[in-house]
Amino acid sequence: MIYVGLTGWGDHDSLYPKGLKQTDKLKEYSKYFPTVEVDSSFYAIQPKKNIDKWLRETPDSFQFIMKAYQEMTGHQRGPSKYESKKEMFEQYALSVRPMKEAGKLAMVLCQFPPWFECNRENVDYLRYLRDQLHEFPCALEFRHESWFHPTFREKTLEFMKNEDWIHSVVDEPQIEGGSVPIVEEATTSSKTLIRLHGRDRNAWLKPARGQEWRKVRYRYNYSDAELQEWQERAERLQKESSDVYMIFNNNSERHAAPNARRLLELSGIEYEGLTPKQTSLFNDETRDS
Repeated sequence: MIYVGLTGWGDHDSLYPKGLKQTDKLKEYSKYFPTVEVDSSFYAIQPKKNIDKWLRETPDSFQFIMKAYQEMTGHQRGPSKYESKKEMFEQYALSVRPMKEAGKLAMVLCQFPPWFECNRENVDYLRYLRDQLHEFPCALEFRHESWFHPTFREKTLEFMKNEDWIHSVVDEPQIEGGSVPIVEEATTSSKTLIRLHGRDRNAWLKPARGQEWRKVRYRYNYSDAELQEWQERAERLQKESSDVYMIFNNNSERHAAPNARRLLELSGIEYEGLTPKQTSLFNDETRDS
């Protein structure tokens, strides 16, 4: 199956009726898509009350992609909030485990920063991390091109297969020495992840400083031709993995939701088991926000 979704559910204005409360947006989101990437778990290990609420508000078949906590992937700035790595991983497992038990955990996404390059120390850390998260399906996304340099490409893929890492295939501007190439290959027979970041070369070459870099870098509107290209890639990857998850991360100017819906339209994909959409009182037509 091909699952199409977005990063987060809070900022996709085209999906929601005007004035909808932030706390009600996940339920509304699940009328359109069968999966979502949870970004808040990157910034803080989520408390049980949040997890329980998300599980209550989504259909039985809904799938969450939980981003790994930032300290786990080397993004943490400043001192740790935890007394030890052991405590940190235990708390993360406690947070995510209810999703697995409910059958709603697609995977944990471990996205590494641009300075995490291919070397022995980092390979050893990946083995350590996979061991700490052994009870969960885990996806691996690199941001440093060295992992897929011709010298290491096949070794990286073989390592991921041996360690049971789900491959996060990325679409981003192709800049020599500054981006990860599209590597269309599955590393598990069960799942593959696709993350679409956009193709704004200028934004990646000269990113804005401070907090503005994210707004600039992920500002991109995919064309129909580009969406069809990725639909075909997803269909090919599905021959290697039973399930392919496609996540649109190009939301700086709110393009992610329209692009994802357009891809579904172009591909003819329809999902069963979504949260039912509200129908009109008089003509029984589905409201389309």
